[in-house]
Amino acid sequence: MSHRTARACSRTLTGAAIAVLAWGCGIASARDNVAATGSVIATDAHGYLEKTHVPDSLRLVPPPPQDGSAALANDQAIATSMLALRGTPRWDLATRDAALGFPAAATHFSCALGIQIDQAHTPHLLRLLERSMRDASTSTSAAKARYQRPRPFMRNDQPMCTPDDDAALRKNGSYPSGHTAIGWSWGLILAELAPAQRDALLARGRAFGDSRLVCNVHWQSDVLQGRIMGAATVAALHDNAEFQKDLTAARREIAKARAKQPVALAESPACAAENAALQTVLPGVM
Repeated sequence: MSHRTARACSRTLTGAAIAVLAWGCGIASARDNVAATGSVIATDAHGYLEKTHVPDSLRLVPPPPQDGSAALANDQAIATSMLALRGTPRWDLATRDAALGFPAAATHFSCALGIQIDQAHTPHLLRLLERSMRDASTSTSAAKARYQRPRPFMRNDQPMCTPDDDAALRKNGSYPSGHTAIGWSWGLILAELAPAQRDALLARGRAFGDSRLVCNVHWQSDVLQGRIMGAATVAALHDNAEFQKDLTAARREIAKARAKQPVALAESPACAAENAALQTVLPGVM
């Protein structure tokens, strides 16, 4: 936790202000826990979908851009422009977005949703996000394995935001982006659950994928095709009875949690900082 957040958490406030600050500090603490455990490539947990029902990335996305193509030149130009963001608040957010360890990873969308996502308040929503994450990640596996596309940091020899993941990422193909598939699927699912926050949630889902560009671990085309796989995963999930059951329970949890809120939690210090970072313009990014 930053010194600024720690000082904020220690102030003596009253009434609704205490509730807002406590929630914001909870998000900051959870994110600190995510950073401490590092990011996770989802390969060893159980999603909702049987293997035969997982969308096939080899059928749904084209091969990655070829040498000498305009698409590859665009990928390279955007990757170069992202290097200027190293050390900025947007880089810091991208570093946090890299972490997929549960339960703390669920807090990535808490600000956009406007409620704290955790085991105590929203257990079904937590399970929904974790299990759908596994399916979205798996949906990209076939193309990743087939193409084994090198990542930007392997080509430009510049730092990435999670150096502890270097060895694992070198062996995991760049195309399409699994993190992007996860973030976009979460954005779509949460937008369905909370239509009043639809735009904020979809924007956060998009930004989650864009964070991979900022981190220097994915190309623009990886991210664009990752969104395709995220959307395909959500379409498949809607035909799954267990997913539908958790979706219904999560919708009730969100309504209950929102009814207990004294004020708009998006005004918390942690969410204000996240929103400020998200305003960063990413040149050329689609």
